Amino acid sequence: MELSFLVQAPLFQGVQESELKAMLPCLGARERFYQKDEIIYHAGQTVSDAGMVLCGSVNIVVNFYWGGSHIFGHVEPGQLFAETYAAISEQPMLCDAVAAEDCEILFLNLEKLMTTCRNGCAFHNRIIKNLIRISAQNNLNLSARMMHTASKSIRERLVSYFSEQARKTGNSSFTIPFSRQQLAEYLGVDRSALSNELSKMQRDGLIRYHKNNISLLSNFDRTM
Repeated sequence: MELSFLVQAPLFQGVQESELKAMLPCLGARERFYQKDEIIYHAGQTVSDAGMVLCGSVNIVVNFYWGGSHIFGHVEPGQLFAETYAAISEQPMLCDAVAAEDCEILFLNLEKLMTTCRNGCAFHNRIIKNLIRISAQNNLNLSARMMHTASKSIRERLVSYFSEQARKTGNSSFTIPFSRQQLAEYLGVDRSALSNELSKMQRDGLIRYHKNNISLLSNFDRTM
């Protein structure tokens, strides 16, 4: 694994490469590759390891008893998933973690991370603080999705989501991490209705889009 990449990840901020190399065995680190659409963690499963995406990406998906599913989150390189469940290892997962594309995952044992090891690694406390920040950020991401889906109309949900993406990237043109079906699941709407609304927004001069590349036009501000 690329240590130079890992030390840039939020979990290992403030840790040097030499320190991380010595630390990874203490954290029970192991790597695994997954193909697109392969399930990494199943709903109902209890886990002790958090996953960090090394390359590719992962979707957090909730499947409903009567059919259908919603995407609750998207995890990109350097980010963690399942850390909350790994910290409470007896709590079954309520969602699936699914490879959104071919990906490589680094698994880290949370119990070992939160417990001082026999080697007396001096950086456990620093990583624990980083983990708390990550968990807080993930809670904010979930809150953002709740805000996007609070509106009744599809247009209002799209406006909310696109506005957030523009703020995050600092640009009115950006690439979203979802296919059309995945975006519909994330916003909790029908795919055909979503596609129709995107076409209407383009005709109304609010946006311009091609696949998952979105540009907000000058009229977009009037929808906010």
